Amino acid sequence: MYKILGKTLAVAVLSMLASLLISFAFVPLMGGQVAGAGLVMTIVCPIVISIPASLVHFYRGEKLRSTNAALAAARDELTEAYTRLQHQARRDALTGLLNRATFIAELGSASQAGARGGLLFLDVDHFKSVNDRFGHATGDEALERVGSTLSALTSEGDLVGRLGGEEFAIFLHGASPERMLDHSQAVREAVRAIELLSPTGHRVPLGISIGAFHCAPRFDPAEALAASDRNLYRAKSAGRNTVVA
Repeated sequence: MYKILGKTLAVAVLSMLASLLISFAFVPLMGGQVAGAGLVMTIVCPIVISIPASLVHFYRGEKLRSTNAALAAARDELTEAYTRLQHQARRDALTGLLNRATFIAELGSASQAGARGGLLFLDVDHFKSVNDRFGHATGDEALERVGSTLSALTSEGDLVGRLGGEEFAIFLHGASPERMLDHSQAVREAVRAIELLSPTGHRVPLGISIGAFHCAPRFDPAEALAASDRNLYRAKSAGRNTVVA
């Protein structure tokens, strides 16, 4: 409000000065004098007219600016909320990895683009016993730790997702069969080395079984997932904590 009043008074003073300047410049040219009632009117009229007009003008302008600022803030909040929703729609809530639908969609996109690479199907060993022995909170922490381990071991361009429960998947973009196997062993060892303690201070043993399948260019995503799943079943049948390709 003080800002509006200040602007209004400034306009009133400028209007009065302009009126005096015009009067003293032109009235003598027409044979008159700026004095008495004429001088009073020269001073009072611009003040009386400019003050209410300026108050209305500046108030409306300030209100419009406030409205625009509020609209801009609301727009930014909506944009941020939309971005968060997009992220949440693509990500698993617990691990932050790609969710099942997004991983499969991205795998399909990689196939259509002619990519080749290694597809790993992973399953945390004896996960039910982790929940039964140490509680579901510890089980959730175990999944978070496994997810962060898988993410840390992958490179930009690779896909890492949680397919559901204790099942995860990785697509190593452009990996050779040798790199696929080396990466699988590195993942297995890293998960085995996770230091996770239960609320009572007991170490929670973690292991992971991996079924690996090398995908040629233009591979069929469904067939590749099925093949890596079969290899995962073989890995679990072979005693778990192992890799089968």
